[in-house]
Amino acid sequence: MELRDKIVVVTGAGSGIGRALCLRFAAEGARGIAVSDRDESLARKVAAEIGGLAFKTDVAIESDVQELVEQVTSKLGPIDLFCSNAGIIMNGGAETSDADWQRIWNVNVMSHVYAARAVLPQMIARGQGYLLQTASAAGLLTALGSAAYSTTKHAAVGFAEWLSITHAADGIKVSCLCPQGVRTEMLHSSTGGIAEHLRATAINPEDVADSVIAGLATEQFLILPHPEVAEYFQHKADDYERWLRGMRRLQAKFGDAP
Repeated sequence: MELRDKIVVVTGAGSGIGRALCLRFAAEGARGIAVSDRDESLARKVAAEIGGLAFKTDVAIESDVQELVEQVTSKLGPIDLFCSNAGIIMNGGAETSDADWQRIWNVNVMSHVYAARAVLPQMIARGQGYLLQTASAAGLLTALGSAAYSTTKHAAVGFAEWLSITHAADGIKVSCLCPQGVRTEMLHSSTGGIAEHLRATAINPEDVADSVIAGLATEQFLILPHPEVAEYFQHKADDYERWLRGMRRLQAKFGDAP
């Protein structure tokens, strides 16, 4: 996919990866960029940088996502690329409260479902469209110390995979973005030994945006800004038991048991 003259929506766009995507899409010549964030002030700031339109959206609320799609379509035109990027993290294991499980499920999984429900009909009617869904390397591997984050990111990858298979004949392209450590507020505020390790090896949001542009150009499903994730994923597939033993050793090293 070439970004020039395209209409693009990015959620979670007020900072971090979302902001970097907006800036890069603008540099690539996108005709219209909808900068969507729960924090309207951040969305407006990014939109002002690139000449885009700001939208306040809570992606955990389906009506908000529906309204976002309707407003963007009305003001900018049919959506070519929808980047479902917003996400949250929380530490803890099975003892994490039902309310927190539901909250992270709504943001990290259902937001992708809501986006697909809202935008797919117009894309299918035109016979073309692109969905970029931000998951995480945790969705391919795991997240030490965070059962909810690991589980929801696995679900996000699974949904993206299903969309790619199911709607290919409709002309819909799907990419799933799975970065590891990225220098964002989410990583900065994370605690635990593995977080310290990820901060030491983290890349910038702009590097992620570069990988996205390259991945969209070739329309590849998995976009991996950290090439080593592909190697880890291969090890997991080749010998699951050995991979689990290795992850247990990492947990013991970093002390990230919930």
